[in-house]
Parts: sequence; structure tokens; C-alpha cells
Amino acid sequence: MRYIALAADYDGTLAAHGAIDEQTEAALVRLKSSGRRLIMVTGRELDELLQVCPQVGLFDCVVAENGGLIYDPKIREISLLADPPPREFVDRLTGRGVLPLGVGRVIVATWEPHQQAVVETIREMGLELQVIFNKQAVMILPSGVNKASGLREALRRLGLSPRNVVSVGDAENDHAMLRLTECGVAVANAIDSLKEHADWTASAPRGAGVCQLVDRLLDDDLASLEPMLTRHQIPLGRDREDEEETVRFPPFGLNILIAGTSGSGKSTLVTGVLERLAERGYQACIVDPEGDYTTFPGAIVLGGAEAPPPLDEVEDVLDHPDETVVVNLIGLSMPHRPEFFEGLMPRLQELRARTCRPHWVVIDEAHHLLPRERHPTTLPLDLRGALFITVHPESVAPEVLATVEEVWAVGEAPGETLARFAASIGAPPPRCEGDETLAPGECLVWSRRPGAGPPRVVRSLPARSERRRHSRKYAIGELEPRLCFYFRGPDGRLNLRAQNLWMFLQIGEGVDEETWLHHLRNGDYASWFRGALKDQGLADEARAIADRVGSDAAEGRAALRAAVARHYMLPT
Repeated sequence: MRYIALAADYDGTLAAHGAIDEQTEAALVRLKSSGRRLIMVTGRELDELLQVCPQVGLFDCVVAENGGLIYDPKIREISLLADPPPREFVDRLTGRGVLPLGVGRVIVATWEPHQQAVVETIREMGLELQVIFNKQAVMILPSGVNKASGLREALRRLGLSPRNVVSVGDAENDHAMLRLTECGVAVANAIDSLKEHADWTASAPRGAGVCQLVDRLLDDDLASLEPMLTRHQIPLGRDREDEEETVRFPPFGLNILIAGTSGSGKSTLVTGVLERLAERGYQACIVDPEGDYTTFPGAIVLGGAEAPPPLDEVEDVLDHPDETVVVNLIGLSMPHRPEFFEGLMPRLQELRARTCRPHWVVIDEAHHLLPRERHPTTLPLDLRGALFITVHPESVAPEVLATVEEVWAVGEAPGETLARFAASIGAPPPRCEGDETLAPGECLVWSRRPGAGPPRVVRSLPARSERRRHSRKYAIGELEPRLCFYFRGPDGRLNLRAQNLWMFLQIGEGVDEETWLHHLRNGDYASWFRGALKDQGLADEARAIADRVGSDAAEGRAALRAAVARHYMLPT
């Protein structure tokens, strides 16, 4: 299941003329029976809502007053999410003739055309309040409070992620809620701007439109809407043959195998992908036999050299939707790692059944954890959202490989890597033009999904954490000799090696002007920045300096030093 909860607006969406009809109520009951959660998100004051909505007990949570408070129908508990405006504000509005004027626990509300009086009063009193429109309604709330902020807090309390929620609404104040959730739906009577930004618009209005959405949820978990959800796709990189095309992959339900020789950049590629997934709110559980991902930004690392992580701790961390966990198995001997993994997988499956998370299970050294000779009985063959990483695809259990829909090959002979994968599952190998060793950061992507074209080389987006680590190495570390810069001069008489940027600048200050200008005009500095340091931006600046300074070595040295300092932190 991808969608575990429905978040729905009340007036104009669930309700017509203030009431939920029988057909809509029946649809909500059917949705609840499927194990999903129901959340109402409304701009109404809570007391008023409780008077007009006898079905409130159907909902797991109610976000009322446009995000100002949360109501738990089971225990009838109210939680304010912000402070109400001061009483003097209400008095001044009343004094200006702003009527009718509703005063809730957090919200103050009126109707058009009183918005000008409201704005002037806020300005006169110097209050940090915002005005939100809902068709003709004018709502005044503390800054930052809206349906999205209230829904986010409600989901936190329920232990759910916005990435597993579909929302539905009809008016201006529903925009933020639809943007927050994985799928945003407008009913047919919605305002035009909401329809334009919604992922899908029902053909029926109000409750009948909600019934259409419920039917789709129960029919295929909105799989039929997947082609419309391109806003969530994750960028992998750019097609090497067409730099204008960004290659993306869906953030849910895909099984990917990353394979290649040792030292070919598999962990760097995975780190970049996981960074982009985390930025968009997708949770990952990284099973890390060798401790390669213990520095992943923001992750909670469990286990170490002394002992493996307790399974209960893994589950406790993953109960929080915003947390990524690294399960470090380096404290286990290799023969015991598959056994630990077999104990972990049922826990992850139970958590997924309850919360639809973690969204991704990353299995490094898959040939050790899911070996061909040990037929894995604990890995469900309908597992989706898995990232398998291996040096030896032919050594991974074929039942597991058969679930893979995309293969990303890196390093040497990527075509041969794809062929070994294909042979392992009894499929014909893809047709690849050439089989050259890929450059760092490149991968050969083969999609096995229907309608996909032949494999293509993709220049992956760099991982930011890897870039930070490498930036320090380039600035003050020790580059291997083949990556160093060598000041040789126009006639090759010199052989001065700079093993990092700091030494490059120091030596550059000391060599004669003829040598320094020779390398600048030749484009040697730009070539080094681009080739060895993988810094296209600095290379572009070096070329611009060469075009600008002419024969003024002093100006060129100062300009290049300033350019390097903008990109890297150097010793003083």
C-alpha cells in the first residue's frame, strides 16, 4: 500500500450545504475498513463543526480552524497549535463594524468585503498575523499556521508521513495541504487555481468527487494516477548523449540493482540518490554490512564494531517518519550477517504494513545478505522500494534479481555487468553499444519496465556529502600523483608538484611570471580544475580570467586566488 491516509477538507468537499450525505459517509466507512486512516482538515471553528457533523467519530484526527488546533475524536481532546490573537484585536475589528465576526480558539474569521479593515487593523497594532481567503471567507491566523502545518502535526502524532497521504479540497486555503501530500486532488467544484495545481481532478463535485477518489484508492491504490505524479520523481542525472534531458526515477515501488567493480563509485551514487530522497521526505532503512554509510548526513546509525544493533531499536527509530536509519553490521562476522538480515526483514515488513514505511530498503553487499546458495525465505518477493548494491550480481539469489526493474551499472565493462545480471535471471542481455569503462559519476542505466528504451549512460548528480568530503581533500589533502598539478613551464624545465589547492596557490605565487602565464593561457589550470577536481565552475572562472588579464600576471594570480577561495576553505 502506498496511501495509508486520506486528508479531506469539509465544506465544499466532504460536505454540501454543511452536511455529509449518506453516499459519502458510506465511502468513508469502506475506506476505513481497508485499514486506512481518515483526517479531516477544515477551516471551521471546532464547536461549530461538532454541531453540524455527526460523522466526526469516523475520523482518526480533525485539524480545525485552518490548522490552528487538533481534535482527537476518540478521547475528545483539543490541542492548540498556536496562540490566539489578542482580545484587543477582536475588539478593534468589532469597533470598525466588521460583522459577522467569528472568534474560535485560535482563528478569527469574517467575510468579504471586510478584508481591508482586517489588514489595516493588523498593521496598526503591529501584529504578526496572516490573512487567508477561503472563497468569500476571510480568516485571520498567526503567521505560519495553515492547513499544511496542522496536517503535518497531525501526521506526526499518528506516526505517518505526508508521502503516504492523499488530500482533497476545493478552495484557496487547500493549496498548501495539496502541496504537502503525495497526491493532491481537487473536486469538480473546486476553484480553477486549485484544479490547475492538483495532481488529479475528480469529475464529480463535493462528496461524489470524494467517492470517486475512494473508489480509486480501493481499486488500485491510485496506481492509475502514477503518470500524473511526475512532480515527485527523483533526478538521477543527465543523459550523456543529451545533456538537456534529466533522467529521473519514481520515488515509490521500484526495485533497483546497482552493480559494478570495487571502487567504481557505487556508494557515491547511492549516497546522492539517498540525499535526494531524504530531501523530499522519503524514509530509508540502510542495511550496511561494511560501515560505508555511517557518515550519511542526518541518519541515525545503530550498531558498530562492538555489536550489531538491537532489532527493537531499529524499529523504534523507523517509527518516526523523518528519520533515516543506518543498520551497521560491521560488528557481525560475515557468516552471521544473513541470519541477522532474516530477522530484520519481518520487522520491516510489519512496519510497512502498518505505516507504509520505510519507503526504501537499501541492501548493501546484497551478494552476502541474499546469496544465491542461501535461498532467502524471509525476503518477500513482492517487496517494492528496494535498492540492492553488489559487486557480483550473479551471486545474488535469482528470485531477488527477478524483482529488479532497473539496473544501474558503474565502473569497468558495464555492458558485461548487465549481461551477467540478465544471465542470472534467464533473460536475454540488452544491446549495448561498446563496453567502455565509465567515467567517475557515470552509470549505464537499463530499465526493464515496459516501453523503456535501450540502456543509456547517465551522468549522475554528485552527492553533496561526498562533495564536502572531497572538497577538503582537494583543498589541503594529499592527491595521488596522477591527479596533482605540475608546474613545468613553457619549455618543460620545471617539475613542481602541487598535491592540493593550497600548495597550488603557494607554488603559483613563487614561480616566475612566464611559467605562470604559460599555464594560464594554455588552459592548464582550467583543465586541472575540471578533470582532477571535478569542479566545472572553477574551471569556467579560470578560463574567464585567462581571457581578461592578458599578460598581467599579478592581476591573474590575485583573481585566481580569489576564485579558489570562493569555492574552497583554505588555511589562512
